[in-house]
Amino acid sequence: MEPVTYGSCRPDPKPSTASAPPPSRYESQKRRDWNTFLQYLRNHKPPLTLTLCSGAHVLEFLKYLDQFGKTKVHVTTCFFFGHSDPTSPCACPHKQAWGSLDSLIGRLRAAYEENGGRPETNPFAARAVRIYLREVKGSQAKARGITYQKKRRQPTVTTVRLDVV
Repeated sequence: MEPVTYGSCRPDPKPSTASAPPPSRYESQKRRDWNTFLQYLRNHKPPLTLTLCSGAHVLEFLKYLDQFGKTKVHVTTCFFFGHSDPTSPCACPHKQAWGSLDSLIGRLRAAYEENGGRPETNPFAARAVRIYLREVKGSQAKARGITYQKKRRQPTVTTVRLDVV
């Protein structure tokens, strides 16, 4: 019988390679979003280059993405407009949720600069894009009956409990 040895000199069955760790979920999403946007520009009629892209083209892209949205946004004429939990289905459109659009713009803004774009020409940082996101947030909140208000510091209130015997 052969003795059991620990730490033998045999080579590893799986040699380790000096490769970079896999990208984070954020980095993977950012790369996928960037490639999607570049594909959108190539398919645009007429095709656009990144240097000719403006905030208006970013808004077109965001509106194009609405067709793939999963958030039901009630129109003002819908019976469920302003209700957060409708009791039955309606024909209102599905759109991209405000939070998804906001995150997407943040990733694309970073990807633009990482791919050689200058911050002062970044179309994802355009004023029109910020205004659009603010309007989407407000309209989706109204459609769901949720009000977004700036958080104010509440005065501390102490309550005294009197037990009645």
